[in-house]
Amino acid sequence: MKLGYVRVSTVEQNEERQLETMRKFEVKKIFSEKISAKDVNRPKLQELLEFAREGDTIFIHDFSRLARNTQDLLNIVEKLNSKGVQLVSSKENIDTNTPTGKLLLTVIGAISEFERLILHERQKEGVKIAKKKGLYKGRKPVKVENFKQHYTRWKNREVSKSQLARELGISRQTLYTLFDKYEKTHSDQTI
Repeated sequence: MKLGYVRVSTVEQNEERQLETMRKFEVKKIFSEKISAKDVNRPKLQELLEFAREGDTIFIHDFSRLARNTQDLLNIVEKLNSKGVQLVSSKENIDTNTPTGKLLLTVIGAISEFERLILHERQKEGVKIAKKKGLYKGRKPVKVENFKQHYTRWKNREVSKSQLARELGISRQTLYTLFDKYEKTHSDQTI
């Protein structure tokens, strides 16, 4: 059976070019999800891997849709190979059923991971340069309306930090940071 896997990282992204690939190969069943590949919990991918049987072929638009690092990609391919399932990538024109396809798959996976590492390095370097020039401001500070009121509720033990963080829709660490900042600026004042 011809199976397909379509994935975009965010709800805003469009999967049309991937669906065009599925039509091109006349895929019978498509497993589609909107989730980052970095997320190890990709339910539709897991469903596809469990559904696939010996003799099936899985079609993808490109390897970046399937996995984001070499090890993940190789693990998926190994699992498919052990089940007798073939993998075809349209963009890279690779079929894992051939020795050349297996070699190219390994090389492409390594290059993709290398590109991501280089991108992160460049980003870090850019931030470092921007900081030196005074252009990098970091994340925008979180502002909470009526913070003094929330702080007082916590001080009076009306609410725990965890409860307050949930109520305000921020992380506990962000709340701790806001408390520290507030206490430093209001240490000489009574509440």
